[in-house]
Amino acid sequence: MAAEQGNRPDLGQVQFLTVAEVAAMMRVSKMTVYRLVHSGELPAARVGRSFRVPREAVQDYLRNAYHDAG
Repeated sequence: MAAEQGNRPDLGQVQFLTVAEVAAMMRVSKMTVYRLVHSGELPAARVGRSFRVPREAVQDYLRNAYHDAG
């Protein structure tokens, strides 16, 4: 089974956040998070009519979006 997963994380270990939680963490509006999800910049899983975003994906996005102002 582990060979089938390749580099994918164990889903039992993934922490998922709601759009509202991501927005609060990033200090942006929920609409901004929805735009990031729909554009594919922020990966998310659809659960019914809602989206759940892996915490690691938010941290990766912020790490890659960071620009040194100095």
